[in-house]
Amino acid sequence: MSSLFEVRAPSEESEGTRSQVLRWLKALGERVAANEPLVELETDKVTVEIPAPASGVLQQILKGAGEEVAAGDLLGHIELDEASAVEPIAHAPQRVPAGADTPTQGTLPRGARDQLSPAVRRLMSEHGLNLNEVQGSGQAGRITADDVLKAAQARQSKAAAVPAAGGAPDALPLRRVPHSHMRKRIAEHMVQSLLHTAPHVTSVFEADMSAVNAHRRKNYANFEERGAALTLSAYFVAAAADAIRAVPEANSRWSDDALEIYETINIGVAAAIEGGGLIVPVLRAVESRDLFDIARGLNVLVARARARELTPADLRGGTFTLSNHGTSGSLLAAPIVINQPQSAILGIGKLEKRAAVIEEAGVERIVVRSKCYVTLTIDHRVLDGQDANRFLQAYVARLESWPL
Repeated sequence: MSSLFEVRAPSEESEGTRSQVLRWLKALGERVAANEPLVELETDKVTVEIPAPASGVLQQILKGAGEEVAAGDLLGHIELDEASAVEPIAHAPQRVPAGADTPTQGTLPRGARDQLSPAVRRLMSEHGLNLNEVQGSGQAGRITADDVLKAAQARQSKAAAVPAAGGAPDALPLRRVPHSHMRKRIAEHMVQSLLHTAPHVTSVFEADMSAVNAHRRKNYANFEERGAALTLSAYFVAAAADAIRAVPEANSRWSDDALEIYETINIGVAAAIEGGGLIVPVLRAVESRDLFDIARGLNVLVARARARELTPADLRGGTFTLSNHGTSGSLLAAPIVINQPQSAILGIGKLEKRAAVIEEAGVERIVVRSKCYVTLTIDHRVLDGQDANRFLQAYVARLESWPL
């Protein structure tokens, strides 16, 4: 006697977020143990690893790689025998940023595959290698970073040994790096937002961060004692909430018959992830948070992102986005493509010391100030240039007048 046990997609679903089967980790007819990784689903921003709900044999696959999946969809069946005990899964599926692709499975033993470090996974993805092309030299056949680099070098040497036919561009030596699923989705969203949805316009202001720096120096230790690291991002998010209060239309979405202005302020903070790609975890109800609560909330999101514990729920519901691109050295980025269906995105450039002319008691003098460029890219259907300027005026005024 045997029976079938259903394998289903998670019941939670992100609004406006597509999901599809990325890959099955077991083949039809292959035995699987309860809680063993069975299938990977990909949303726009994260990969969700679904464990087997029971032990048995994978008897049926109803959704193949690349097929669209809705919340709760039936993905396949596991065939149980009389001796199989169905144990409820006590933990949530493991979720990792979609940019950190798992290398293609090969003939490496399952245990060695599971021991791939994030650095090794990233290197294999960057060089377009799968497990069949890399010989592991570590303990129990574990693949090391050196193994990946050696395999990549061997492939390049082999390619270089093939003479190019003529001088045509197609014949020149090159290295192909396959697009990750996350990179493909980002490309689709950027093209759709910029070229097919919203006319983008960007305004640029400069902000003096002297008052913020003074406040941060005075309060950093106290925040740490209370359990939150006081980062500059906390000030940027808090000031954005004040600017949205001055220009509520920046916290809205366009529809054909009306402008829908959100009553709550949920700010997504764009963050680059290891291996390439971008995720935007959302800090909710910023309008009701003080600086300490904002700092603590951001700390939690950053920690979960680094631990690869973000879920689709952490990435949905944003009403406004902030991109602190200055953390990687950028002075100015324009336009930063709007995260649809939002109406605006705020950009923060690199903080650096600059010469500034100030006037005191009728006398002008040159001083050194910590400054950065701030930009607001708007959907011109929703906001005009004067609205963007009013937003940035309120934003800069908040940063420059931060009380001690």
